[in-house]
Amino acid sequence: MSNRDLLKRQDHHFVDFARSLTPVEWTRPSLCSEWTTHDVLAHLVIGYSISVPSLCWSMARHRMDFDETNTSLAQRLAHRCTPEELIGSFELLIDHRHGIGRVFPPGLLLGDHVLHHLDIALALSRPADVPEEIVDAVLATEVGLPNPFVPAKRNAAGLTLRATDTGWTSTADGNAFGVVEGRAAHLASALAGRPRALAFLSGDGVSTLSSRIVAPSGHARRDA
Repeated sequence: MSNRDLLKRQDHHFVDFARSLTPVEWTRPSLCSEWTTHDVLAHLVIGYSISVPSLCWSMARHRMDFDETNTSLAQRLAHRCTPEELIGSFELLIDHRHGIGRVFPPGLLLGDHVLHHLDIALALSRPADVPEEIVDAVLATEVGLPNPFVPAKRNAAGLTLRATDTGWTSTADGNAFGVVEGRAAHLASALAGRPRALAFLSGDGVSTLSSRIVAPSGHARRDA
């Protein structure tokens, strides 16, 4: 199955998940710094709807700071629209993407959508329930393709990674920094810089991975 097909499958899976959340759960913090679960949902809608010129204009307003732009856009849309409205919009956009959603590589977009699904699920102590084929594809992209927005490849360098539920593995040359193992979804979330997922992982490489994604203050690094 192509990344484009996997993306469509994941998006429909996310819609089903999103519709299971309660109104209170939509007000809770996510694993994304400064974002509620409602904000994360709005961010996903923006990714399928905002035009490139509109994104550039918004970035100019925020001094070309991508993180600030993302936060502002997501929070403004979340303020205007209820979760139910945003879920409906996202579902319609799955087959009618426009703007940056049409030009962003499907493999990277798949990773973004899976990680934000997990940002909501793990923050709410919901099951990290992503189809195996999808999360394995995300892991392969994380360790194999540099991403300016998610430093997963850097975080994985020198580590041997093993997904205990799907059988996915990535073996580092020389196993320089040890082994990290756990469920595929938790591996994907941790590699993307989410410290919450570290608690679900084991192996002698976890301390190395932790040092890469957690700043001395104990907070996630800004680039995660």
